[in-house]
Amino acid sequence: MGQVQIETNLEGIHGLCLVTPAIHRDARGYFMETWNERDLFSAGIRARFVQDNQSLSTRGTLRGLHYQKRHPQAKLIRVAAGAVFDVAVDLRQGSPTLGRWYGTVLSDENRRQLFIPEGFAHGFLTLSEKALLCYKVTDFWHADDEAGLAWNSPALAIRWPKLQADLPYLLSDKDKVWPAELSDLPLKEP
Repeated sequence: MGQVQIETNLEGIHGLCLVTPAIHRDARGYFMETWNERDLFSAGIRARFVQDNQSLSTRGTLRGLHYQKRHPQAKLIRVAAGAVFDVAVDLRQGSPTLGRWYGTVLSDENRRQLFIPEGFAHGFLTLSEKALLCYKVTDFWHADDEAGLAWNSPALAIRWPKLQADLPYLLSDKDKVWPAELSDLPLKEP
């Protein structure tokens, strides 16, 4: 169907793309393609996705920042219900933007998707009561290869949104103890 809008190299970070699918509305509702290989290829995105994932999170849930060292994953992320603040951090060796992050709101209202190339850490904060996050990945999860960075790393200085009434962020035990330093990096040439 085409008509997808793709913004490339967000904040000067090579390969990071914001995808806005075309929405076709009528009296019945709407239709949208959530992924179209031809459209993404025309924008230079050559990802071969091998798995689709879905997570449901409650308000204040902060997941991440996750990555895999030997099996890096490119991701195409969208929110089917609710809203999140989604973050990607460049960890690629030799990248002029190594250690820089990009964050944006993805929601069922704006229907935007974030394409994150291999060699990035990823995380998100749930802004709505609940959020259903759907994402495609280019490699499988490898438990022995899982790594992460602290969501509140001073080296990254990510500006996470504040929640209502000082609601605390909900983190897994694993996400509470990731290192804050950008050591044992980088991952992959850009």
